[in-house]
Amino acid sequence: MAKVKRIYVCKECGAQTPQWAGRCNDCGAWNSLTEEIQPGASSATQASIQRHTGYAGEQKKQVQALSEVKSEQAVRWTTGLPELDRVLGGGLVTGSVVLIGGDPGIGKSTLLLQAMATMADSSGIKPLYISGEESLQQIRLRAERLQLEQAPLELLAETHAEQMVATAEQRKPQVMVIDSIQTVFTEQLQSAPGTVAQVRESAAQLVRYAKSSGTTMILVGHVTKQGALAGPRVLEHMVDTVLYFEGDTSTRFRILRAVKNRFGAVNELGVFGMTELGLKEVSNPSAIFLTRGEEAVPGSVVTVIREGSRPMLVEVQALVDSSPLGNPRRVTVGLEQNRLAMLLAILHRHGGITCHDQDVFINVVGGVKLSETGADLAVLAAIISSLRNRALPRDWVLFGEVGLTGEIRPVQAGEERIRDAGKHGFSHAIVPAANAPRKASKEIKVTPVRHLSEVINALRDATG
Repeated sequence: MAKVKRIYVCKECGAQTPQWAGRCNDCGAWNSLTEEIQPGASSATQASIQRHTGYAGEQKKQVQALSEVKSEQAVRWTTGLPELDRVLGGGLVTGSVVLIGGDPGIGKSTLLLQAMATMADSSGIKPLYISGEESLQQIRLRAERLQLEQAPLELLAETHAEQMVATAEQRKPQVMVIDSIQTVFTEQLQSAPGTVAQVRESAAQLVRYAKSSGTTMILVGHVTKQGALAGPRVLEHMVDTVLYFEGDTSTRFRILRAVKNRFGAVNELGVFGMTELGLKEVSNPSAIFLTRGEEAVPGSVVTVIREGSRPMLVEVQALVDSSPLGNPRRVTVGLEQNRLAMLLAILHRHGGITCHDQDVFINVVGGVKLSETGADLAVLAAIISSLRNRALPRDWVLFGEVGLTGEIRPVQAGEERIRDAGKHGFSHAIVPAANAPRKASKEIKVTPVRHLSEVINALRDATG
């Protein structure tokens, strides 16, 4: 009988301690330590680990020089969904592990079922879809709704990690989907499925099998109320790619974002539309996020952001109104609130425009989150437009970073953003001077600016 020992694991960060405490020493969370029973590794467990990892205690790894290591080109499989391939960096890499998370009902299972069915039908790839939350009949009903019931896709309803590995060794699939990792448990631990220890150890077994066999593994993870992946953060470090499926269930558009990718660009973005036949790719997201009215209204400004490898036009809206409170409200949707406070301070100090007695509300249309600083200029222009109740021309676009001294700093791929704005019918762009093209464009007029005062003057001339 293996020796059993009790440990306490933090639900927030996964840290372990031999004694219980009211507060985790690693992350500082209160009442987050839960008791786990962790048996010592038996001989059978050691044999299983050696079989999957190829490691033996007597063997020693050979040290090699960097120049002597041979590089191998990663083999990629296209999923049949161009937007998903874009976020993955060109497709699924053999032997890689992908973790995808999102809110309940956002469409994770629908996306993966479409991708696996398409790969099995068109590319001849042999996938295995393992579900721990739904029965095979429920998956069949979803496939019928998506008109994919004839796809050569193998299904399995299982929550036992060791049984999953045994089935995979027998069937030898090229791609495996685990939906979801929070329902999987391993016999090595006696705790309930979904606990920190079970999620970590079950994922470790599946990752070891993927690396040793060359099978591509896709894990579906639950998210917390704050939008982060549930379970210990070590789960994100164990995998090669982490994707977040975002969007509001009340709208039909979904955004797939890469926050970690060892085989592609980070912060790459894919846009999908939910239809009766499943998720459809949106090849031109700018057309969705620019669904504005026919007339120009105060507080509405268009900017060009860069998500991954492509520029995208989004609308930034601002509402500035007199506040009856002693502390005016600062509310942001899609923009960091601290960023808004800093921009208001810059506007007051270097632009002479104060909002100390005004409520300021900022909204990025379409559910897009501005993670770069290139939208600073558009946010300030929208605030000025709403405060003065003067609408900017509809064919204007602004982008640029605003520094603490009031200077307008350049952003990455400035000329590419200008060209993309010209393709969408915009005729005037206010950009940082360092991003201005050397040759004048026939499609769009470019006004280079170096300081916030120049921007304010250009807006005053445009709005009268």
